[in-house]
Amino acid sequence: MNHKPQTRAGLIIRELDGEILIYNPNNNRAHCLNQTAAVVWRQCDGQKTVSEISLALSRQLGIKLDDRVVWFALKQFGRDHLLASKPTLPAAFAAAALTRREIVRALGLTAVVAVRLVTSIVAPTAAQAVTCLPAGSNCSSSAQCCSGVCNNSICA
Repeated sequence: MNHKPQTRAGLIIRELDGEILIYNPNNNRAHCLNQTAAVVWRQCDGQKTVSEISLALSRQLGIKLDDRVVWFALKQFGRDHLLASKPTLPAAFAAAALTRREIVRALGLTAVVAVRLVTSIVAPTAAQAVTCLPAGSNCSSSAQCCSGVCNNSICA
């Protein structure tokens, strides 16, 4: 297969301690890529094939990995709308469920690097992030109240 994945434009990307944090302002979703996924992500330049990415990943992590780990990452990137186009899995991978469990079963201990490649959350909008409860509102913690005081489940 000659698929050459390309990362999507318009994403906000920050690197933190070997991981990559990606924020998609179109759907307010944030994604944290572990070290393995970060290596794959950096290689998705639209020029490299999956096999070339797999080789780079193996070299950088110092262990032999096969293309299934890269396809697993690309499947997650596609699901999370992080690529310019959703990858089409090769028939061999599409026929078998390409899940974390299948990756671990097929690759054994080397697959530990592939488990939980991408963790995603919905980030609040700016307005939601700064919203607080006015005095007299029901609350469960002081952080919810504009005054910063929640007393007997009521904002002071």
